Amino acid sequence: MTEVLFYHLTDSTLDDALPGLVERSLARGWSVVVQTGSEERRDALDLHLWTWRDDAFIGHGTDRDPHAADQPVLLTTGTDNPNAAAIRFLVDGAEPPALDGYERAVIMFDGHDQAHVEAARRHWKTVKAAGHQATYWQQTPERGWERKA
Repeated sequence: MTEVLFYHLTDSTLDDALPGLVERSLARGWSVVVQTGSEERRDALDLHLWTWRDDAFIGHGTDRDPHAADQPVLLTTGTDNPNAAAIRFLVDGAEPPALDGYERAVIMFDGHDQAHVEAARRHWKTVKAAGHQATYWQQTPERGWERKA
């Protein structure tokens, strides 16, 4: 079964937290797919990952690109896995597809957005019912992560 981590953002934005997690995934040798809840969020992340730090960028593509399967990091609004990613990030309220076949899935949600919190609770129940191992991580004031469940 897939390991599913729920990351509760309380002290930073998705734009602050996601790039570092994607970098760590790439360092493990994993290809990455990031599923967004909207085309607007996908396009904003597309721009952000090129400029998120002055001294670094994350090479990536989107599901609109002709060679999506060749991307180490793919941003999508869809539920498929064209780059054979080992890890799937779900952000901005994206609905999880079947998660079998991934090493890990990460559901990131904004603790200040009640709709995202409610969606995460719903996803928790669905993930557990599917037999996946789920853990809940809350962001600390230092912007680290503390396991709560």
